[in-house]
Amino acid sequence: MRLLHRIGYYLGGFSLGLIVLAFFFSGKKTSCAYFPEARVLKNINTKSYTLSRKAQESLTQLQLDTVAINRVLKLGDVDFGQSQPRKEPCAEYMVYGEAKEGQELKLILENCEDNVHIKEVSPLE
Repeated sequence: MRLLHRIGYYLGGFSLGLIVLAFFFSGKKTSCAYFPEARVLKNINTKSYTLSRKAQESLTQLQLDTVAINRVLKLGDVDFGQSQPRKEPCAEYMVYGEAKEGQELKLILENCEDNVHIKEVSPLE
């Protein structure tokens, strides 16, 4: 079998495989959260959250709403150095990220089994 035929068979099989994969994964919300930060943020975003009184007052002072918190929780970074992931009964995390252009927030939250409790919201120094 000539080299040109081998390349043709390879490309044909490869393209069929891509089509089959596209068919199986289309319409599904597949994601890969392999790293610890991605797993923590994915876990936090699957739960509902409540704000402490202190966090609500901070949001009012900063003239922000829950959209900013949602953005930080979705696109933010977890600081594991200042977090306590093995704390019982609820792990405590420090998440920081951009709330809106030019303004970064730091969230301190408790990630419990059923919900997330945001204890503190402050601007990132």
